[in-house]
Amino acid sequence: MALPETSVQLYTLAAEFSADMEGSLDKLAAIGLRNVEAFDFVRRPDEIRAALDASGLASPTGHAPLLSDELWTPDGSIPTPAPEVVFEAAAKVGLKTVIDPFVAPERWFTLEGVTDIADRLNALVDTAAGFGLTVGYHNHAQEFVADFDGQTAYERFVELTDDRVALELDLYWALTGGQDVPALVSRLGDRLVAAHVKDGIAPASNPFAPGAAEFGSDSLDQRHAGTGDVPLADALRAASALRYAVIEYDKAPGDVFADIAASYSFLIEGGFSR
Repeated sequence: MALPETSVQLYTLAAEFSADMEGSLDKLAAIGLRNVEAFDFVRRPDEIRAALDASGLASPTGHAPLLSDELWTPDGSIPTPAPEVVFEAAAKVGLKTVIDPFVAPERWFTLEGVTDIADRLNALVDTAAGFGLTVGYHNHAQEFVADFDGQTAYERFVELTDDRVALELDLYWALTGGQDVPALVSRLGDRLVAAHVKDGIAPASNPFAPGAAEFGSDSLDQRHAGTGDVPLADALRAASALRYAVIEYDKAPGDVFADIAASYSFLIEGGFSR
């Protein structure tokens, strides 16, 4: 397998990026990055594309809600536009794959809910193709709470989705969900197109499980890649067709650009991505 390309999810530096798009992207380029993963791009596609072009960066993947009326984040909700609006904006930015980043936990707790999520995403595959795009899904930890005949809700979802639906596995959240992360990566095989390379100390219990206390990103203990609980090296080696290794922090532990640079060094110097 050719080494995946290194990227960074722009949610990591959401405040910095919104305040100074081109300046932030220039700092990422100076680290050595050539790709980013866009976030909240639908309301400002032309502005983001201009900043990308000015900095010489590309955004082959991006996050936008496709399966919910609102996109939840630990720090607030973002209204969801129609899928066609999302795809039109994605094409302007230059994306190739639009990835839904979050579906509410309760929808993952029943087989009916999981089937509905898969059906909705399957129904968008051909629509996205009309814009020259593919669609995908990014997990947190709620997808690993329910069990259906020995199969997690996440793996039942994978089984139910069209093979053309891309998977982006967040390695930190998979561990938080109690998964053997390298083994899961191996089972996903060629469906796994991207991974969120994220490390830290996993919460003691799944914060998305029924009855769990409310939490926000400020409660997370996330650390530079290779310095936390997540078996990143083994997980990345287990991938068979990974195209993008995407650095992300839900909560950067220090200066966000230094934190990104540290994870970039882990990936490049470890020979995990290019």
